[in-house]
Amino acid sequence: MPFIGEAVALATVLCWTCSVQFFAAASRRVGSTSVNIIRLTTALVLFAILLLLKDGAVVPLHFPEHAWFYLSLSGIVGFFFGDIFLFKALVELGPRVAMLVQSLAAPTAALLGWLFLQESYLSHQWLGMAVALCGVAMVILERGVKDSPVSQPQVRSVSAKGVLCGLAGMSGQAGGIVLSKIGMKTDTGYLDAFAATEIRAIAAFLCFILFFTVTHRWRNVQTALADPKAVALTAMGAFFGPFLGVSLSLMALHYLTSGVASTFFALVPICIIPFSIYLDREHVSGRAVAGAVVAVGGVYLLSR
Repeated sequence: MPFIGEAVALATVLCWTCSVQFFAAASRRVGSTSVNIIRLTTALVLFAILLLLKDGAVVPLHFPEHAWFYLSLSGIVGFFFGDIFLFKALVELGPRVAMLVQSLAAPTAALLGWLFLQESYLSHQWLGMAVALCGVAMVILERGVKDSPVSQPQVRSVSAKGVLCGLAGMSGQAGGIVLSKIGMKTDTGYLDAFAATEIRAIAAFLCFILFFTVTHRWRNVQTALADPKAVALTAMGAFFGPFLGVSLSLMALHYLTSGVASTFFALVPICIIPFSIYLDREHVSGRAVAGAVVAVGGVYLLSR
């Protein structure tokens, strides 16, 4: 089937776009830290049910040792460290600059795939990555201006700490993608994407348990669980995010190189625009629309 990889990648973008809305609403009620562990717990329950119905076991113990090692490492690097540093970057830099730094995951994943997975890219694919990322940057920068509380844009100081956190979060996302592809690959093809994502989630969940214990944040989780609406929003976000979205992202790696897949995933800020117009009543200028067109043009170059 032609363009199946691209279709799966775009479905991933749609799932992540939906999950962002649910997680943002839940985080506004109970805080992002508590939402993190609740979403992973919900995702693990969903994975266990799916694998029990499909394979007759709640955990893929039949996976080879190298798969468990690399997928667990991917979960720690991407789901745990990547998310922690991303949240720190959001505090230090604000959403606009933090998301702009995060979009660098695509070329970083391409570079890592080129260095460690012997992936090759044609000149127009490198150009497509650059064009798509430029389009994403145009949209993010435009939204940053509109988020200003006054009519004139304000310049926010960019701290070295914030930039380092942003780069660490971005590197975690890129490294997690490459490690996932290594862990899923076998001599006969690729392992099941949903089972692979469950392993990633298990590793990250164990790390978050240790993190919450060391930092004494379990009281925040208890407070969050007492809010039924926040729990419901987080559960919906977990379905579209860690459960369905991340699994589809690993499935996309069956058909696309790391850099190409990551560039598709970088389109999430573009897809958030309609939600911003409808739900948040934001004004979207011609510059933001132009950025979306540029990003789509970049994706077209990647698909050729």
